[in-house]
Amino acid sequence: MTDRERYTPGSASGAQIRKDRLQNDENKWTLILVRELRHPPEKVWQALTDPAHLREWAPFEADGNLGTVGTVKLTWVGAPAPQATTVTRADAPRLLEYDDTRWELEASADGTRLTLWHNIDRRFIAMGAAGWHICFDVLDHLLSGTPIGRIVGPDVMKFGGWQRLHAEYARQFGVETPNWPPQAAEKS
Repeated sequence: MTDRERYTPGSASGAQIRKDRLQNDENKWTLILVRELRHPPEKVWQALTDPAHLREWAPFEADGNLGTVGTVKLTWVGAPAPQATTVTRADAPRLLEYDDTRWELEASADGTRLTLWHNIDRRFIAMGAAGWHICFDVLDHLLSGTPIGRIVGPDVMKFGGWQRLHAEYARQFGVETPNWPPQAAEKS
């Protein structure tokens, strides 16, 4: 049995949502996920910024390094085209901001406390939390030298652990979950 076959995500935890009072859109919220990683901030920073590392765990690919202020193109898994993205802050290895995403890295006794701030439509917040939860697990395995392979986009939704996490985060956040996958609702 491979490490990926043995992988089961833990319970929904380390997440919260906040309504951004500055947003005019009632559905725009901020998802905040916190994860303790047993790796130094410099190693985590490299995984957050280096295109080769991002291809191993993140739900997008980058055409350049995110560790420098400027423009790069992100291609989100399942998206039809790359999206121009502006890195507005890159303070290695502490803070990274681009578009609607902010990463904070804080050294801890055991490694790094990683916090993701991601603006997302409230209707998709439980889906996003479940997806990022699994991405963080994949990242931790990658940094530990036991990669299990990227689990993102449509593939993550077929993964049994994602469905459980999606339901747990939906209950935690008090949001309704759409029938998932959509094909199940469409069949008669």
